Amino acid sequence: MQTTSARTNPIDGRVVWAPAKSLWFTSMAAVYLAFGPSTFSWSALVVAGLLTGFTVCVGHSVGFHRLLIHRSFACPRWVEYLLVTTGVLVGMGGPRKMLRMHDSRDWAQRLPECHPFFRHSSNILRDWLWNLHCELRLAHPPDFRPEERVTGSRYYRFLDHTWMLMQLPLAALLYALGGIPFVVWGICGRIVLSLTGHWLIGYIAHNTGERDWHVDGASVQGFNVRGLGLISMGEAWHNNHHAFPESARLGLEASQPDPGWWFVCLLERIGLASELNEPGDLPERAELQSFPNTKPRSASAT
Repeated sequence: MQTTSARTNPIDGRVVWAPAKSLWFTSMAAVYLAFGPSTFSWSALVVAGLLTGFTVCVGHSVGFHRLLIHRSFACPRWVEYLLVTTGVLVGMGGPRKMLRMHDSRDWAQRLPECHPFFRHSSNILRDWLWNLHCELRLAHPPDFRPEERVTGSRYYRFLDHTWMLMQLPLAALLYALGGIPFVVWGICGRIVLSLTGHWLIGYIAHNTGERDWHVDGASVQGFNVRGLGLISMGEAWHNNHHAFPESARLGLEASQPDPGWWFVCLLERIGLASELNEPGDLPERAELQSFPNTKPRSASAT
């Protein structure tokens, strides 16, 4: 995100309905609520659970968040494409959309003030409505300039235009394996759970929990939420992430489980990942302070 003028700011704007995002989520939820109970089986539930864990961990947390957005480790191009494609299956959007959504929020949260949409500071019902059905249109937005390796990739442009359709090959496979129940639970139920869970973890991790770090001058601080680290694939260690955004490791203590980091380490072990960033590998940040000033920075990399 690049500031284009003195008027560029993350405050002035209005929240409007986003038809594509809203109708996508609503249609998935409607099918799941209508047919989920009548198609329930333990095998369909297990398939949905395994697919949710795999796509959210490998695809969203590792592929989108730690690799595409923050470049916290390196890997061959084909591995990157595979990880990002798995992230597309979560059902939130293509590579460019995910970059814009994340970079806009990060840019706003690091400034002294920002719109409540970025802060997750509204009541939980309004925040759910905003994040799953709406978008914020800033009056004076920054210029979004994604890296050339994203904008110049024909494959990423393909994913940007077909991210909804990417569910069809998976739906066909699930139908072949278990019929309609596998499709209802493995596609519709999984997408509803993934999108709702992603929003809810973000809402909680920006409002309550523990803090070891404080980013001076930022309007929003992240929190570490114990009890959610494992099921969020490590993303609930959000105070750590705000402190060290380019770190591939989010759970910095032995008591902070981080399945996304475990997967990145597995990739490194089999020769498919390298240059794994941890907090000790990153440049010092003058605005980063321990909270409440009792923990040295070096302890975070242990």
